[in-house]
Amino acid sequence: MSEASAFAVGDRVRVRPGDPVHHTRAPRYVRGQAGEIVLSHGAWPLPDDGARGIDPPRVETVYVVRFDARDLWGGEGGHTVAVDLWESYLERC
Repeated sequence: MSEASAFAVGDRVRVRPGDPVHHTRAPRYVRGQAGEIVLSHGAWPLPDDGARGIDPPRVETVYVVRFDARDLWGGEGGHTVAVDLWESYLERC
């Protein structure tokens, strides 16, 4: 990823779908789901690369993405779920 962040607070993003054959920190329950960027944690090494022995690992922006719980699991509640996700896990909606 580039040094500039691809997304900003308030952007709508979708978590890339699929099940990679390697390690990922993208939880299965958010893959393919749309959410909103609420915070950036800055740039951190991508754990996927570290787990695969890629040295040095890529460094990417990590975002807090908020999802409506009813979109993830159905139901009536108005609560949300926040997940930390690396930039390469996301695409613009």
